[in-house]
Amino acid sequence: MDLVALTEKIVKSLVMNKDAVSVKEFPTDNEDEILIEVMISEEDMGRVIGKNGKCANAIRTIVQASSYLSENKKVKINIDNF
Repeated sequence: MDLVALTEKIVKSLVMNKDAVSVKEFPTDNEDEILIEVMISEEDMGRVIGKNGKCANAIRTIVQASSYLSENKKVKINIDNF
């Protein structure tokens, strides 16, 4: 599965404002690494980050596991708001 699509599906299932979700992949200097940038509305930030960052870490774990199954690349996910 496409890692960007997987990340977007997970994040959209957590937020209230689904139209404000933007997930994009950016190139990195290291070809064994993928950078995914997640932009959400400010009101949904708490839902996606979770208490003590547990939701964000769970998203990173799921996407990283999917990467290991297909591409075997390290995934970095940055979560920010508009």
